[in-house]
Amino acid sequence: MRDLFVTVVVLGSLPMILFRPYLGILMWSWLAYMNPHKLSWGFARDFPFAMLVALVTLMGLLLATESKRVPRSSITVLLGVFTLWMLLTTLQATYPQLAWYQWDKVWKIMLMTFVIIMMLQSRARIDALIWVMAASIAFYGIKGGIFTLTTGGAYAVYGPDGTFIGGNNEIGLALIMTIPLLRYLQLQAPNPVLKRVLTPVMVLCFISVIGTQSRGALVAVTVMLAFFILKSRRRFGFLLLLAIVAPLIWNFMPDTWHDRMATIDDYQEDASAMGRINAWWMAFNLAQAEFFGGGFECFRRGMFRLYAPTPWDVHDAHSIYFEVLGEHGFVGLALFLGIGVVGLQTARSIIRETKHDPDKRWMADLAAMLQVSLIGYAAAGMFLGLAYFDFYYALLAILVAARQLLTSGEPLAGLLTLRKRTPEASREPAGVGAPAV
Repeated sequence: MRDLFVTVVVLGSLPMILFRPYLGILMWSWLAYMNPHKLSWGFARDFPFAMLVALVTLMGLLLATESKRVPRSSITVLLGVFTLWMLLTTLQATYPQLAWYQWDKVWKIMLMTFVIIMMLQSRARIDALIWVMAASIAFYGIKGGIFTLTTGGAYAVYGPDGTFIGGNNEIGLALIMTIPLLRYLQLQAPNPVLKRVLTPVMVLCFISVIGTQSRGALVAVTVMLAFFILKSRRRFGFLLLLAIVAPLIWNFMPDTWHDRMATIDDYQEDASAMGRINAWWMAFNLAQAEFFGGGFECFRRGMFRLYAPTPWDVHDAHSIYFEVLGEHGFVGLALFLGIGVVGLQTARSIIRETKHDPDKRWMADLAAMLQVSLIGYAAAGMFLGLAYFDFYYALLAILVAARQLLTSGEPLAGLLTLRKRTPEASREPAGVGAPAV
């Protein structure tokens, strides 16, 4: 039944996507982040729905009469250069077959990132995409939070198998990045009921992060929450909520969870942690020896024999920074870090220019919560190898689009705003939220 549902929804959307390619971005995002087909057990599980939607979206984009220009910005330039650099490192890769297989995934993510940037030409489109992204990941946050509460935290929360967010560490990172998006949607929601509903959703997502039993996620969610409160309008309210919820969750979790979290301080005695450090040294030594790095998928036994302090202790990178360093060298790492830094600076500039303007306050809220999401990614990424996570690059695309909207002075109506539609507005789906009060 699930197979049939996903198939009907996706195939039924294709004609609409062809004439309104922006709908393809929403459908592609739903498939990429929630992975609904992976929740089925039949033919739909491995069917390339996302590729099919992407192809129809690109066809629709070619036929569309609207502007197809990618705004020139520091983020788009760095993303383009980083993509070209990854192609160069793939040409020089130590394990060519594995590297080209990974490159086939990464270049498609980068292509869709630029397509998203082109298509986000209004606030309505930005907000609709955020709803899809947030709801897709929050679905697993709600499930994981309820699972943690009903099992007493005895078992770890995982994402859907065979996806970017399949592991406990990975779903923890995705949820950390999603909580700020949910807060943005709550701020913009004109419906009081919807505002109230989003509070328990955020709480369940937070419980789900704790339930992943990921030590990296615990550190990252602490950092994210600190910035979340710092960037929130109602700091006292969130501090009070956190002061109530955090001790309850801490005391609720079983001794096995506390024992695992305690190894954060005693990492020298933890084999997994020391294995990661060994992989990090391997990446550093490899980057020193090879200007282009080892290429995609270079964290293999042969590389460890040559460059690791403990040659027989083979581990994955378990860090976005050392993953990029090992695979693409110091130049690749500089580009990757530059993208993140420029993203944060772009968000800060948007906040500075809009926070005192009531008509643009939604944009200040958006930029602030995107900042928190990016910081959450940066913190969780210290212990997790998701350097090519499409969710992260979509957030950067939203930042570019918001900056472009601010510069162009386009109308800034929201998706859930109830207002009389003008002939111009009738070409666009009704847009996401009135400015928060």
